[in-house]
Amino acid sequence: MSEEEQTLVFDESGVERDPIRQLAHWFEAARGAGIDTPEAMVLATAGADGYPSARYVLLKDYDEQGFVFFTHTGSVKGRHLAENPRAALVFYWATMHRQIRVEGNVEPVSAGEADDYFASRPYGSRISAWVAPQSSVVRDREFLERRFAEFDRKFEGGVVPRPETWSGYRVRPETVEFWQGRDNRLHDRIRYRRGPEGMWIIERLAP
Repeated sequence: MSEEEQTLVFDESGVERDPIRQLAHWFEAARGAGIDTPEAMVLATAGADGYPSARYVLLKDYDEQGFVFFTHTGSVKGRHLAENPRAALVFYWATMHRQIRVEGNVEPVSAGEADDYFASRPYGSRISAWVAPQSSVVRDREFLERRFAEFDRKFEGGVVPRPETWSGYRVRPETVEFWQGRDNRLHDRIRYRRGPEGMWIIERLAP
């Protein structure tokens, strides 16, 4: 850990009163530090059977309402969220010794939000959304490439409509924890927790 990191002050008395504003500061610092894809986050879900599953997805938007990502609703994560609409997110930036943890309820984004984001994707990414149901078993790579070519011919480089099974989700945070690595494993952990009437309670956790 560098000398600067060893003396870094991260204290509950000096953080933003709202976790979204605090997160914006950390994102800005991560981009300034050259972190590759700081918006990559682990998404953890569990279905009705209680078995957890985790994977990386990309954060596409965030504000006071929550954290947004997009996927196929028939995927494992989509099925989990239909059965148990709660999730956890984790961002980890190793070179900065920083981690952000989010837990909360999940709801689908509106059809308009999904349409707008889908239309902004590269043409090839829009085509791939039609190739096969995400997480379904396919015979081989050739099957995927053949299906891609079929839809490419169908849409002819023009408008590609959003499949009904492709949409987005918003994680509405109930807790947001900021973790800053420190020497001797005396890490700083500052947690924001929703209190009465939606107000944020800020707490320090033991490392």
